[in-house]
Amino acid sequence: MMQAQDFEGLYAIIATPAKAGSDRMGAVDTVDLDETEKVINRLIRDGCSGLIVLGTTGECATLSDTDFRSFTACVIDSVQRRVPTFVGTTALGGHETARRLRHVSDLGADGSLLGLPMWQPLTTDMAIDYFAQVSELFPKLSIMAYANARAFRFAFPVEFWAALAKAAPTVTSAKVSRANGLLEQIEASQGRIHFMPSDMVIAKFHALSPETTTAAWATAAGMNPAPSIALVKALANGDTDAQKSLSAAIAWANAPIEPLVANSELFASYNIQMEKTRINAAGYSHCGPTRSPYNHFPAELADAARECAARWREVCRALEAVGVDQGPWLEMAQ
Repeated sequence: MMQAQDFEGLYAIIATPAKAGSDRMGAVDTVDLDETEKVINRLIRDGCSGLIVLGTTGECATLSDTDFRSFTACVIDSVQRRVPTFVGTTALGGHETARRLRHVSDLGADGSLLGLPMWQPLTTDMAIDYFAQVSELFPKLSIMAYANARAFRFAFPVEFWAALAKAAPTVTSAKVSRANGLLEQIEASQGRIHFMPSDMVIAKFHALSPETTTAAWATAAGMNPAPSIALVKALANGDTDAQKSLSAAIAWANAPIEPLVANSELFASYNIQMEKTRINAAGYSHCGPTRSPYNHFPAELADAARECAARWREVCRALEAVGVDQGPWLEMAQ
């Protein structure tokens, strides 16, 4: 089982590729398995250190059981244990969560990205017991806590992490997005949990705790993981100039979608649509339409997502041409 110190490099978060027509409620057999295999092989070939599937971008909530099973089997078979693979198993209740966890464990996944049940908000005691029972049932499966306060209506306070580290020893990582309280969380969990940030904020995490900030996750990997991989490597190598330049370039590429990301209510309604629109527009992979009922996306927001993709392609072209030389990156970010 993976421990906190084992997480390194870039973990690509992928969308679940959908066939044409998957935006209709009556659609069945919606997963494009050929594209799934293709994007996984490409991400691993291009240097990603790990893989995370079936989170929000992966449309975990909208896959049928049949699609869930066919997709997870394809993922594990495609990876062939080349990189650590975390499969999302979040469900509305504990029984369904356990069934999904058993399935991905039997397939040979290294771990699971696991959020809290979303029907009723959980109290801290409920949340701790939930993860504790998962640890007891699946003692060899590494759990990545999906610490999204907005989605799961749970604040993930410091006392939660302190109790979790003791009650649920298989929770050895957490997918997080904000550096607020990072040092307190690390101390509370006694270093047993790796708090993994996105590529957009990893520099902030690294500035606070360089010894524990050794990995990042990126949904942008579906557009091409090269900039995010380069940023993680620059931080690991102590290359301050490259880190600043790459951070600026990534921020420049993401600027068109920043108003959407910064608006919590808007982002909650259009997160998946934004990700799939920019991934499809970037051309590195094709994830198809968004599954019902989240298949509506205002035109102005779609245009912003496509502009983000165009900028990301420009960053990738510059990276391929000049590496992480500081000058071109700073010019691009101005």
